[in-house]
Formats: sequence, structure tokens, C-alpha cells
Amino acid sequence: MNYTFHYLLMANHMMLQKDLLASLKNTELSLGQPKVLDYLKDHNGAGQKEIASACHIEPASLTSILNRMEKQEIIHRKNLNGNRRSLYVFLTPKGEKLSHIVSDSFETLESAIFENIPDAEKTAFMNTFAKIYENMRKRRE
Repeated sequence: MNYTFHYLLMANHMMLQKDLLASLKNTELSLGQPKVLDYLKDHNGAGQKEIASACHIEPASLTSILNRMEKQEIIHRKNLNGNRRSLYVFLTPKGEKLSHIVSDSFETLESAIFENIPDAEKTAFMNTFAKIYENMRKRRE
């Protein structure tokens, strides 16, 4: 079968997302939460606008995701430096633990995805895929 780029991109994304959520089923994380946790693992204390941009989530959607995460005691939000207009998001101890579980799940999935693909091919693919990402990102600016 002759697949188009958009089909392969969407199909692979959906399969990865389903596999990720299946691997995280015991964590009670919902759609959208793993990528926020993955981002906060390396950017703890980030602003909501920064998280929305980095995770490619609409700010209103992020607010819903963060509200749920706060209720689950995964994150907490607070103002910094007297700035009442901006909230910054921090992982709780529970959130830190979950962020490592998410990270491990991503690593396991990526290992399985790239199984039997030589390192040189993987590197070439990732370089090309990064260029595609940059081209798409530039179109949005």
C-alpha cells in the first residue's frame, strides 16, 4: 500500500497515544496529562502560557487539564514575585513520581518502535522528522 505522509503521521500518533495510555492505565492519567508531566519534568515552575505553547495545547484546554491535575494532587499552581496575573505550575511529590513513570513509558515505547531499525536509519529519520517539525512550526509564526 502507498501511504501518504499525513496518514502515516496521524496513524502513528494515534497508535502511540493509545499504547502510552494503555501503559499508564494504573496511573489514572487522562489524555493530555502525560505530555504536560513530561514537559514539567524538565521545566518545573513553568508558566501556563509556556506549557501551552510547548505542548501545542490551546490555553483553555490546558486550563482544564491543569484543573484536573490539581484535583488529583499532581501539580499545584502559585503566583511568583508578587505577579498576580500569572500562575506557575509545579509538580507535587506525586507529580514528580508520575513524571518519571511517564518518561519511562515513553522510553519503553520508543525502544519498541525503533526495534530492528539500525541506528543510522533512526538518526536519519529523527533528523528529517525534526526538520519537518521546524518547517511546520515556522508556518505557524
